[in-house]
Amino acid sequence: MAAPKSSKVDSCRRRDADLVKLMMSNYEVCIPDESNRYNFFVKFHGPSETPYVGGVWKVHVTLPVDYPFKSPSIGFSNRMYHPNVDEISGSVCLDVINQTWSPMFDLVNIFDVFLPQLLRYPNPSDPLNGQAAAVMMRDVDAYTIKIKEYIRRYASHDFSLDADEDSEPPAVERRARSATISSAMSTSSSASSTDCDDYKLPPSAVSPSTVDDGNESDVSELSDL
Repeated sequence: MAAPKSSKVDSCRRRDADLVKLMMSNYEVCIPDESNRYNFFVKFHGPSETPYVGGVWKVHVTLPVDYPFKSPSIGFSNRMYHPNVDEISGSVCLDVINQTWSPMFDLVNIFDVFLPQLLRYPNPSDPLNGQAAAVMMRDVDAYTIKIKEYIRRYASHDFSLDADEDSEPPAVERRARSATISSAMSTSSSASSTDCDDYKLPPSAVSPSTVDDGNESDVSELSDL
C-alpha cells in the first residue's frame, strides 16, 4: 500500500533537514541535479591519527524515500584500501549503515563518527577486500604502506565536487564502474553483503552520545503517521 501523502511530506522534511545540517557542519556537499536532490556527493577527509590522514574521498550518498527509517546508501567514488570497503564498487561493509541503522541517526553521524571509526578500527576477519585483510593480518607495516600508496595514487589531491565527471580529481583513477556502484548502493541497505557480515563498530561509536537529541521529535512525528 502506498504511503500516505503526509508521511511522504514529513520524510522529505527530514531528508531536507539532515542534508542542510550536513552542509552546516562544514562538509562540502554537491547536488549534481537539483531535481534529484537526495542523490549527492560529500567530500570526506581521512581522520587524524590513522593511516588515512591526508586522503580525500568523494562519497556518493543516496537517501531513500523512506529515510530515516531506511538507511542511506553510501559508496566511495575513488579507491580506498580497506578490508571493509569494496575496492571496485566502493560499497561499505558496516552494520550501523546496512543492518542496525536507526532513525535516531543522521548524516552527520555517518561522516563525523561512523566512517571515521570504520577507518580507525578495520575488521579483517570478514572482509569485502580480502587482499587488504590478508596484508593487514600478515604485516601491519606493509598494510600501512599500501594505504599510503592508494592515497598517493587515488586520493591525494583536493578537488571540486561540482566538477564535470570527466574532470574528476586528477589522482582518481576513472573506472568504468558506474553501473557497479549503482547496483551495489541500491542493495547495500536492503540486505547484507554475501561477501561479509556487516562489521560492527565499537559500542562507544554508536552510543547515545553520538546521536543528536534533536532527531527524537522528528522520529516521533514520523512514527505517528
